[in-house]
Amino acid sequence: MAKAVGEQMGVVTALVRTTFLVNAAYADAARQYGLTPQQGQLLCVLMARPYGMGELGAVLGLAKSSLSGLVDRTARRGLVRREADPADSRAVRVELTDEGSRLADVFYAETCRRIEELPSGLDDAERGVLADLLARVVRDNEVPPVFLALNEQG
Repeated sequence: MAKAVGEQMGVVTALVRTTFLVNAAYADAARQYGLTPQQGQLLCVLMARPYGMGELGAVLGLAKSSLSGLVDRTARRGLVRREADPADSRAVRVELTDEGSRLADVFYAETCRRIEELPSGLDDAERGVLADLLARVVRDNEVPPVFLALNEQG
């Protein structure tokens, strides 16, 4: 049964609903730039550095076949490319193209703007507490760096 507006909710409900809220903001930003949410996530991950396919699959939580399809579709758009791994001639790395890097920058900025608005009803102190608590959850669960922490406001 749904709870009344303003009524307390537990941590599970709050985290799950927050996930839906963030995913919706992310998907809306992706749509604005003609990306799927998965392509947007791939671009954001690759902003930090190129990744090998195995490592990229682990970071994104994708099976090899799903990752290959995602990289193929994104490469066809000219946003990423596969390059030989200088450390292992049998392996390839995935990296952003110049166009992919430009799109990643604007997509990232727009996504940050949208997500930054989500807790707009909180004051600065509350936002700081929220950020600290969520950062602790992320660190405690060893979440890979799927989204850079650049230019964030406190």
